[in-house]
Amino acid sequence: MPNHSYKNASQHYRQAGVDIAAGEMLVAKIKRLSKQTNREGVISGIGGFAGLFDLAAAANYQAPVMLAATDGVGTKLKIAHAMHKHDTIGIDLVAMCVNDILAQGGEPIFFLDYLACGKLHVDTMYTIVQGIVQGCKEANAALIGGETAEMPGCYPQDQYDVAGFAIGLAERNNLLPKTNIKADDIIIGIASSGLHSNGYSVINKLIAEHRIKLNETLDGSTLGALLLKPTTIYVSALLPLIQQGLVTALAHITGGGITSNLPRVLPAHHCALIDKKGWPRPIIFDWLQKECALADEEMLSVYNCGIGMILITTTEHQAAVMHQLELAQLPAWLIGRVKQSKAKSPYVEYSEHR
Repeated sequence: MPNHSYKNASQHYRQAGVDIAAGEMLVAKIKRLSKQTNREGVISGIGGFAGLFDLAAAANYQAPVMLAATDGVGTKLKIAHAMHKHDTIGIDLVAMCVNDILAQGGEPIFFLDYLACGKLHVDTMYTIVQGIVQGCKEANAALIGGETAEMPGCYPQDQYDVAGFAIGLAERNNLLPKTNIKADDIIIGIASSGLHSNGYSVINKLIAEHRIKLNETLDGSTLGALLLKPTTIYVSALLPLIQQGLVTALAHITGGGITSNLPRVLPAHHCALIDKKGWPRPIIFDWLQKECALADEEMLSVYNCGIGMILITTTEHQAAVMHQLELAQLPAWLIGRVKQSKAKSPYVEYSEHR
């Protein structure tokens, strides 16, 4: 085969809208960046056909169970495009996956990403990966691989989508939710940083209808900045509580809000009694409710409303849990209790005590 064939193939690829050289440049930059996330157990770096990880070296588990989660960032990406700001999207991507691993009692150990775009803009993709690396460092998860797909014709040239994949380990005895959840167990709400990565379709509709502008000021920040606040990663604060046996259940409050996510961890014939006034709600949710004329019930069934993770524990462990959350500088509030119910399917019941 003539030794100029690769050059000709590259030219044909570029003519079709795919830049091999740009892809290789991005991989080289990511290789250096991903090393920042290395933890014990990492065997191979970025660039192979698969990422390698030695599970035996990762941690000392007596009866390990592997957990897997995958997610994306959804239409929050449209806000990032509109703001020309892509440095926090990667944090969101990691958070949505590792928080799900955590909610089952697991420790995230490694992460992979998938980036698809219409045209490979190296600087933009690198900025996204910088956010992924930051998120992995916060979660103590190694970035061991990924894929960047340039797909002209499938995406507009200035658009991209992201997906993430996390693997975790848990001690079998620490898996959540526990089977001993009972009436009068304590429900603790842990603060979100904002909308996290759910419910943006409504906001994008408002923007399309020109009812809101992202440069509007709200509580000293632009609306765009508030909407792009990255999702909180709860791993470092909550994993020790799980390992100490202080947690009965965790519910990651994502799409569906408290109303849909909390019942997922409750046993049959039990419900959660939640005080709607039991925590201070960030102003972005007040703005959103007013702008969209949404009832409280709809807000709580779509948005996290300021609670990104819910923790269930016993009255015996309440003080220890709250103390450790305070030390972790993670705002948390007692927002309710578990109670028995005649209905077989778990549900959430709201009250107002203030």
